[in-house]
Amino acid sequence: MKKQDFSSSHFVISRTDSIGDVILTLPMAHVLKLNFPDSTISFLGRSYTRDIIECCKSVDNFIDWDEIKIKGSSKAFNELNIDVFIHVFPVKEIARAVRKAKTPIRIGTSHRLYHLRTCNKLINLGRKNSDLHEAQLNLKMLESLNIQLDYKLDEIAGMYNMEINPELPEAIRSKIDSDKYNLILHPTSKGSAREWGLNNFSQLIDLLPEDKFSIFFTGTKEEGGRIHKDLIEKHPKVHDLTGRLNLKELISFISLSDGLVAASTGPLHISAALGKQAIGIFAPMRPIHPGRWAPIGRKASHLVQKKSCDDCRKRNHCDCIASISPESVSACLPIGTSAK
Repeated sequence: MKKQDFSSSHFVISRTDSIGDVILTLPMAHVLKLNFPDSTISFLGRSYTRDIIECCKSVDNFIDWDEIKIKGSSKAFNELNIDVFIHVFPVKEIARAVRKAKTPIRIGTSHRLYHLRTCNKLINLGRKNSDLHEAQLNLKMLESLNIQLDYKLDEIAGMYNMEINPELPEAIRSKIDSDKYNLILHPTSKGSAREWGLNNFSQLIDLLPEDKFSIFFTGTKEEGGRIHKDLIEKHPKVHDLTGRLNLKELISFISLSDGLVAASTGPLHISAALGKQAIGIFAPMRPIHPGRWAPIGRKASHLVQKKSCDDCRKRNHCDCIASISPESVSACLPIGTSAK
């Protein structure tokens, strides 16, 4: 059988969930460009992830799912002249629309029954019990294109291909101190991950020398309200940026900072993708454990207890992640004679 030529194809990568998931999908665009340099890579995402997707130089076009599903998605997909559509994050409505648009190659996992009717290239990929990282699982979706897929995590760390042109109000930009280590603390997760706890973040701040570190709180306005009493009021010398940055500005600010500490959240993965020191704090619970969701980057690391987390599964509070000491986190940071 003649090998199919994808050299000038229009690929669409579909990932319409959250920021962290999207970031761990961006290496797919790099791998496609590496193998098919004359191809066009489009990324189907949600409106609120546009700014991070458009930072990736391997992506040629952003397609806004929130827009086209209102206008009529099958007609919109047909007009885009797509050759290969990759359902990285399976959504039944999208799968049906792409099939109706008669897109020639439709790739999806065989673990979704509706893909048996809507896709013509099925990948036997189950994520829940896999030992692979999310970024590696995403790359497995390219299996039918006959390209190398077995990349190690340190190789994937160089595949984000991000370009940032920092755009920040001067009142925010001026808070960066070039003589100190600029550390972002993102204490909450809006329920997307098990959290380390506000008291742990407070103790971490107490451990960091004021003459070496300039520290910032980030998060939404709502998250700022949640941490106000236990963190913002308690640590008046920490810069409170909660509710003051949109996603584009947050990306810019992270690009100017030196490091970030957070649980398994979007900002953690942004920091890792930008080559900053990204310290992730995780629960050892499948499928949210770091084996699946650790930040991948040149300076990324994570902390997790080596124990079973089954007792925490049925409650919101996780003793395992809370028991990670602030001292173990501070030990990851440059607290020596020079913080930079």
